[in-house]
This record gives sequence, structure tokens and C-alpha cells, in this order.
Amino acid sequence: MSKLAQDIIIKPVISEKSSYDTAIGKYTFQVARTATKTDIRKAVEQLFGVKVVSVNTVNYDGKKKRQRYVEGTTPAYKKAVVTIDMEAKEVSYLGKGGKSTKADKKYKTAIEEFGIGQ
Repeated sequence: MSKLAQDIIIKPVISEKSSYDTAIGKYTFQVARTATKTDIRKAVEQLFGVKVVSVNTVNYDGKKKRQRYVEGTTPAYKKAVVTIDMEAKEVSYLGKGGKSTKADKKYKTAIEEFGIGQ
């Protein structure tokens, strides 16, 4: 069963720390609890058109809350910190016959849709 990218990335997490981290290429998202790091990498690359360097995930359990006599818990969630490639330099490699070939990187170096002014 394949997962859609829209089902994996739920919403961006916008906090003071995450807004500072966007300057160095780290973006924080709330993701589906069943998503793996590979799923998150593919979803971010597909949705935003960037090159993902690394993905770090954290599982949060729900906290116990109480209102008067009723006890309950807040929902559990999974958070992913995605580091993207910020340098869009040309890549050169040796092709057939030992010729040097250059390739342009065809991806963006920032996620403008994240909701933070850069």
C-alpha cells in the first residue's frame, strides 16, 4: 500500500526554535505516526521540490490532562526535523571517455510554503 505525500506530512511545526533553524536549512513537520524516515524524505522532496539531506524523528506520547472530574490525554504525535541541501552548486563528474561533465542541481534551496518569512 503506497502512502500519499499529503497523508504523511500533516502540518509544519512553527515555534521559536524551528523558525531559527530554517536559516540553516532545518524544517520541522508533524508527520503521520506510521511514517518512516524514508517515507518522510520522499514526501518532502515530492511536495516542496527540495533535496533532503537527513531526517530526524521524535515520537511524543500524549500528556495526561484533567478538567474538573474528567481525566483524558492529549493526542500522541510524531515530529520530524528535515535538513535540506542549501547549496545549489554545479556538480562535475567524469563521463564516458574521461570527459568532465557538469550537471545543474534542479531543486530549490528553501521551502517558501513553510509559513515563515525568510
